[in-house]
Amino acid sequence: MTSVSDVPEPVPLGTWPTPLEPAPRLAESLGLGAEDLWIKRDDLAGLGGGGNKARKLEWLCGAAVAEGATHLVTTGAPQSNHARLTAAAGARLGLETVLVLAGTPDAAVRGNLTLDALFGATCVWAGTTDGATLAAAAEDVAARLRADGARPALLPFGGSSALGALGYAACGQELLAQAPSLDTVVVAMGSGGTMAGLVHALGPQRVLGVHCGAVADPVDAVATLVSDLSGAPLRPDALRLRLDQVGEGYGALTDPVMAALNRTARTEGIVLDPVYTGRAMAGLVAAVADGEIVPGRRTVFLHTGGLPGLFGHTGALTATAADLATRTRML
Repeated sequence: MTSVSDVPEPVPLGTWPTPLEPAPRLAESLGLGAEDLWIKRDDLAGLGGGGNKARKLEWLCGAAVAEGATHLVTTGAPQSNHARLTAAAGARLGLETVLVLAGTPDAAVRGNLTLDALFGATCVWAGTTDGATLAAAAEDVAARLRADGARPALLPFGGSSALGALGYAACGQELLAQAPSLDTVVVAMGSGGTMAGLVHALGPQRVLGVHCGAVADPVDAVATLVSDLSGAPLRPDALRLRLDQVGEGYGALTDPVMAALNRTARTEGIVLDPVYTGRAMAGLVAAVADGEIVPGRRTVFLHTGGLPGLFGHTGALTATAADLATRTRML
């Protein structure tokens, strides 16, 4: 999709460009030079608590507004960052938002769900975690809205389509302006659109994705989106994609991820989340350890946000509380 003349204009939702900040203490803790590692702060994008989905939603909501939509409908896990930012975008644009969420509701409303409620979204619980069934439930919600006279726009899981990925093609150009000498961008790979947009802008050799367990075939998900963007097929083996940080599956906390959260917070005062950016940082740590990322070259870690999810993740909260207990004293 090299020609986008027929694509509606994006709507402004985020604050761009996001900062590119040095991370010297984190870099040195990894064995890199102090000037080798920088963090692209898309967690500071502004909309709804920040995060990478704002870039995708500018394009997806631009199309929805152009089509006269009255509602936004999308899917996600209970602590979905995409769902939270879709709700925020709907509030910003005066559109009703319906979130079709996997599984069943917890008694406690925490993390991203708290913000979903604040933004006025309606949550429909699908009772399943199966992706195909979740998508069918969203289609059913959209059909019911149409039957009631509404005009719903059905947004893809994670905001990941060729249209949504245009947001990260633009981010790739933004990065080139900020760091022309960048060697590698490390990014969490969830539904695939963020990595695909970066690959489209920067080429596959400069983007290292870290699979987070959100899709069954991460290589195909990214390769298909890149091919859709460029209009030419991409060989899946051209992608740099680490598969070693998933652990027991999406949402399950691993020791390397918890260590990455602690290391980043305690060297740079920057908070990651346990599902996406924590896994991406654990992947960066592993890439340095095995020589895939080396000193003397500019590496950028793309911080895609997700802070609210930390407060909805039982495993991370339990581990943090246990750690704090070891360092708690009474006068």
